Amino acid sequence: MNESQEQILRENIRQLIEVVKEKRGNEQNTLLQEEERLRTIVRDLIAVELKHLQEATTPDNEPTPNKSTGINVLEDLLKKIIPVLETDYKLLTTDAEQRVSFRAHIINAVIDALTPAEVNNEAGEEEATADALEEKVDVEVGDTAEDEKFIDIRTDSEKADDEETVEADPRDDFGVDGEDETGRNVAYNAFKKIQTSVIDAYELLSNAEDQELFYDYLIANLKLYFDKFEGELATNVDEPTNQAYQDAKDQEADMAGTVEEPVEEPVEAGEEEIEFEL
Repeated sequence: MNESQEQILRENIRQLIEVVKEKRGNEQNTLLQEEERLRTIVRDLIAVELKHLQEATTPDNEPTPNKSTGINVLEDLLKKIIPVLETDYKLLTTDAEQRVSFRAHIINAVIDALTPAEVNNEAGEEEATADALEEKVDVEVGDTAEDEKFIDIRTDSEKADDEETVEADPRDDFGVDGEDETGRNVAYNAFKKIQTSVIDAYELLSNAEDQELFYDYLIANLKLYFDKFEGELATNVDEPTNQAYQDAKDQEADMAGTVEEPVEEPVEAGEEEIEFEL
């Protein structure tokens, strides 16, 4: 091979090497581009999944309000009073009659508390003004001069006895005839805790439809919650079981029934049986 041919061969080999290098570079760039594109897709998928997971685990602190204002106000009230009633109701565990009494007194007290509010809301402002004017009574002032001449001859102890009045137990007026007094007393204390909240919530409403829904659903929900509390206090709930447990118990009973009793050996002749008296 002469020098010219060697030069041509070298040039061809160099060009071939350049072509191979370029091809490898292009392939590497393509791989890098594909890898980056896949990374982007994976990142986007992870971001979407995390967003869905966050939305699923985040509590809905602002539920969609009910269409009725009365029900919305009632829902807010129940959140305040039901925990109070549940705590006091579940204190009464000696006798079911105590809880029956508690329930009856609370519902009766709520009805009594809302009845004046219903009357006031139904009465118009003009009618209320007219009634107030009609019920106004003129008071005649007595002869103060003669009153000042009165001489009280009672001793101090007699005055104290006359002035002393026995205060009636407010729980007697609160009570429902025939119901357990312990349940009544606990219900009395419980209602004092919730009375203001109940009346204030009802008096927020001036729409007749809202008032009616609030009243009806309040009584219904109180009864339903008392049913729920009673169910939670039930002590005669059957214990859950399964077939494997039952089979094991049956097998244990069968084995216990087949235990052989010990056989007494006969007393040989000449031997006397000795009885010990304890």
